[in-house]
Amino acid sequence: MNFPTINISSEDKPILIASGFILVILLIGTGYTLATQGTMPLLTVNYLLQQLQSGAFLGIAAAGLMLVILHGHIDLSIPWTMTAAAMMATTVGGELALPTGLAVGVCIGLVNGIGVGYLRVPSMIFTLGLDSAMRGLMVAHTGGYAPADTATPFMRFLASGKFMGVPMSVFVWAFVSLVIVFLLKKTTFGKSIYATGNNEAAAYLSGIKTRRVILGAFVVSGVCAALAGVLLAGYSAKAYQGMGNAFLLPSIAAVVLGGTHILGGKGKYIGTLIGVVLLVLLNSVLSIMQMPEAGRQVIYGTVIITMLLVYGRGQKVTS
Repeated sequence: MNFPTINISSEDKPILIASGFILVILLIGTGYTLATQGTMPLLTVNYLLQQLQSGAFLGIAAAGLMLVILHGHIDLSIPWTMTAAAMMATTVGGELALPTGLAVGVCIGLVNGIGVGYLRVPSMIFTLGLDSAMRGLMVAHTGGYAPADTATPFMRFLASGKFMGVPMSVFVWAFVSLVIVFLLKKTTFGKSIYATGNNEAAAYLSGIKTRRVILGAFVVSGVCAALAGVLLAGYSAKAYQGMGNAFLLPSIAAVVLGGTHILGGKGKYIGTLIGVVLLVLLNSVLSIMQMPEAGRQVIYGTVIITMLLVYGRGQKVTS
């Protein structure tokens, strides 16, 4: 008997693998809690909503970063883009808090885009330098301390409020996701991102304004990081020094684990979503198991390296 063969594309393979890892993590966590506590909290709606709420900040930052990685570039300014946006939003306060935070993201994205797209400075060097510059500016702005102003009620509502039992941050994440999917699937800008990531020279010769496309991707990344920072400040009720530092590696890992090629040109946004969920659940289960911080970091890194070894060694697509 001949069984039908199932062809899995190179883009779908990492998504399926990451989904499989999520199931394994849930099974291990459920087995542990059942054996030690006699309950299965990991399978409850409240637990899953709680994880989505905590993952929303990472998911929003990773959404914008994906557009940059699709070009074969990287944005290492995410930590202090988040921090600067949160600090300026809480400093201004009132109705202008959120617009001010997003404006910070736009400005940082423009500077990154000009430096990488027009001045042709390697993205790793330029964005890391800007991240350091933003850190210095914020220390000068605050005098080395967190701003005296706390998050506005609207910031706290977006981060911690609920609508029909679902955290508002999840709705914000869903809105950002829809915008990113629309940009990638339905706009010329999205098609230009993939073309530029595949082969920038060929895309330029075909009439695509590749520098503007790179600039646009960095602006989107800056805005998403700024929004994540403002929401994080709302969740914490205040902004504080280094609040975005913990999001750099996970945001890169979420994008890459979801199947977006680190050299650009290939990737689906659904993969980034699954990558975020995988990392959030992994961290949560390790916390439930009361794993020491050293052990958590070892396991966390091992899972990332293992998955990258499984499907992350393919060659960049060229056209």
